Amino acid sequence: MDPIVIVAAFIGGFAAHALRLPPLLGFLLAGFGLNGLGIESSDGLTLLADLGVTLLLFTIGLKLNLRTLLDRTVWASASLHIAATTGVFALLLMLLARWLAWPMLAELDGIRLLLLAFALSFSSTVFVVKALEDRSESNSFYGRIAIGVLIMQDIFAVLFMAASSGKLPSPWAVLLLLLVPAAPMLQRLMDRAGHGEVQVLFGITFALVVGYALFEALGIKGDFGALLVGMLLAPHPAAAALSRALFNLKELFLVCFFINLGLGATPSWELIGIAALLLLLLPVKSLFYLAIFLFFRMRARSSVLATLSLSNYSEFGLIVAAVATSQGLLSADWLTVLSLAVAASFVLSAPLNSVGETVYRRYGRALKRLEARELHERDRPIDLGDAEIVVLGMGRIGQGAYDRFSGIFGKRLLGVDNVGKRVHALQGAGYRVIEGDATDSDFWDKLLVSPTVQLVVLAMPHHAGNLFAIDQLRHREFPGRIAAMVNYQDEIAPLKARGADAVFHVYEEAGAGLADHAAEEIGLLPPGSP
Repeated sequence: MDPIVIVAAFIGGFAAHALRLPPLLGFLLAGFGLNGLGIESSDGLTLLADLGVTLLLFTIGLKLNLRTLLDRTVWASASLHIAATTGVFALLLMLLARWLAWPMLAELDGIRLLLLAFALSFSSTVFVVKALEDRSESNSFYGRIAIGVLIMQDIFAVLFMAASSGKLPSPWAVLLLLLVPAAPMLQRLMDRAGHGEVQVLFGITFALVVGYALFEALGIKGDFGALLVGMLLAPHPAAAALSRALFNLKELFLVCFFINLGLGATPSWELIGIAALLLLLLPVKSLFYLAIFLFFRMRARSSVLATLSLSNYSEFGLIVAAVATSQGLLSADWLTVLSLAVAASFVLSAPLNSVGETVYRRYGRALKRLEARELHERDRPIDLGDAEIVVLGMGRIGQGAYDRFSGIFGKRLLGVDNVGKRVHALQGAGYRVIEGDATDSDFWDKLLVSPTVQLVVLAMPHHAGNLFAIDQLRHREFPGRIAAMVNYQDEIAPLKARGADAVFHVYEEAGAGLADHAAEEIGLLPPGSP
């Protein structure tokens, strides 16, 4: 890879981070800048970008609960949105073609209009999942719904490509069904992989070989195969650890994806103008999302944030357009136009997503009037009961804090976690735990009406989630105490500056705990000493 590409990516990402914007926006703008300097993409950069997308879909599968896809809110919302957006966009594009009389628009007839509108109906899996992970909201209710809708859209795209290619998958593709009964054996291999480099190699092998390469060899899109293989491994308890092990590698490769997208188009003014027209259609797409989510009984906040996340165009739309171009249904210029529209939609969507809560607070009261009387069962307000201490994030650290407070201090506790499988497991083990999203401002409103809460413990794994939580508490003048856990030393000061009463470094506290236990064993401390 050319060193100037690496330097440009670093400068763009660093500048975006300094301005508190999503780093992917900086990577995308770096690609535009390199394009302006006449630098072109390379085979190596494209390969790394493709690897990033494949690993992203594999890690999505690792975290995906199949029940989410079976939720009517997901599959019906995705189906209705694609149908409505395709139909209305085709009509609007036809009207624009007659009004403007641009040659490129004039060449669009009925089937071409529908193909272009269909390509524009998708939202970006790469962008949305990356943005949700950056905000620690991929496991929130609205985040899971948004990801579910994206996966359904990806399935529709794969089906379209299979049908339009005129090529059926290999007859041997039916053998892929054997992966389903083989899933328990594959999951047992995860246990033997352990941790470290072998675990990472296990993930790479199953994502790129069992997922991508095997499915491609049998005539099915490889990215879809990586997603399905990830879903087969998802029920195993080690799936979350595998996803974390692949996280940094996936993030690095995705930098190449956004750089490559910026490098991918050399536009004329006419193509830029048409891409700008397509951007003007984006609010129509957003309104359809909002109306459909409200129709399926999601709260106004969840509907707004899911809509903002999905308000962009998609790399899968580019793939659909590429298939149409290869068959002569669309001219090559349309691929450039769509590349520009996709990239520009990311530029617009990134800052908009960062102010999602502000948008909701401004318009939420009006939108609440449109909420269904009976909300979705997983999107209803949370009752905290008589809890005196609330532990947010019931991973290993949160469970340890819960056990300590419960066993030694005898306080009434409530654990909150946004991972459904973990909540059910802890409830079965006797913990008082509920499923909730600590990045949800409505959740904090409910928390603060409980006069018994004396202490909130922030044990969520992502720093951004803890910062958001403490901002919500202080904004609402929470009278109790706040304690937080951090993974890195430089995360302590921002939490204390925002008003945390106590901040603990996880590794330093682990060392202190080890010393205490060792001291008990050799008689320096009496058993059970704090």
